[in-house]
Amino acid sequence: EREREREREREREREREMESQAAPFIGMLMAECAQVGLIIISKQALATGMPNFVFVCYSNALASFILLCLCLFLYRTGRPPLNFSLLCWFFLLGLTGCLSQLFGYAGINYSSPTLATAMLNLVPGLTFLLAVILRMEKLDWRNLTCLAKLVGTIVSIGGAFVATLYQGPPLLSLFMPADTHLLNVLGGQSKWVLGGFFLAVDCALTSSWVIIQAVILKKYPAELIVVFFYCFFVAIQSGVVSLFVERDPSAWSLEPKLRLYSILYSAPIGSVLQVGLASWCLRRKGPVFVCMFKPLGIAITVIAGVLFFGDTLYLGSLLGITVIVLGFYSVMWGKAKENQMSHASQSSSFHSTTEKVPLLGSKVEEA
Repeated sequence: EREREREREREREREREMESQAAPFIGMLMAECAQVGLIIISKQALATGMPNFVFVCYSNALASFILLCLCLFLYRTGRPPLNFSLLCWFFLLGLTGCLSQLFGYAGINYSSPTLATAMLNLVPGLTFLLAVILRMEKLDWRNLTCLAKLVGTIVSIGGAFVATLYQGPPLLSLFMPADTHLLNVLGGQSKWVLGGFFLAVDCALTSSWVIIQAVILKKYPAELIVVFFYCFFVAIQSGVVSLFVERDPSAWSLEPKLRLYSILYSAPIGSVLQVGLASWCLRRKGPVFVCMFKPLGIAITVIAGVLFFGDTLYLGSLLGITVIVLGFYSVMWGKAKENQMSHASQSSSFHSTTEKVPLLGSKVEEA
């Protein structure tokens, strides 16, 4: 009887371990689907004539309200103190994010969700490049991991140029009107290039946003509150700009209903849920695991765009996406090797010291 009980306990432990291993995979799959859904539905909302300033304002206003409720519930006690310096950092984070969203949605409006999702893979490489420029990271030509990140960044940027400047013939589409080719020749290519440029600016601003957020989290380690202030300032900044740019009151209308549905999706699911799942997986499995799922978003976008929204996959997009993904994995390989070397050096230094030091080391690793 005891042996059977032990066997049942071992089976339960195996099931719990399998669930624990599967949860981050499911979480990241849901996060990528949420982000892809945000890109696709925003494209449809902007196609109704909704200004991107107004879309950003509505979306972040609702997201900040949801996050405020969560912060009041989760940080009832033990909330880190705020000061004017932190509020200035939050404002800068919001300004960078606001510009990033405005350029991003403009790029989506002029190009396609597939190109927008592919261009997101530029962010790790551009973040590395920006960190080198700001001397937050050293560029060692003799270091293989550093070279892998540098080469991957250059390759990704080259792929972005291919996807943007060369559209090519259509490869996959369920809905192809007779005048589509003529439309592409007359004006579609110029809009596609402009959209690719806007998306590239979005990626550069997102990389800056990542670095600013890293600086803030060192000063104020409360992620949810930081994200709340970010959404709050983005809503205010985009709202102020909208009042000057969009003089027509009808620009704020949520008719047709697709505009309202896009806002109701973008705030709780496209922003709060997606960021929450990604942060949870980041804490459980690390940044390399989270970034590995980014190319999956491209496949999801292509399938959803072609099946449900009549998007067209072009040869230039396919070639550019392939090159971007290759560069992306080169950057992530370099980052993974760098993390392995860092953990190995920390482990060797811990083992060479007294028995009390590993206790401190474990706390540092957990932090």
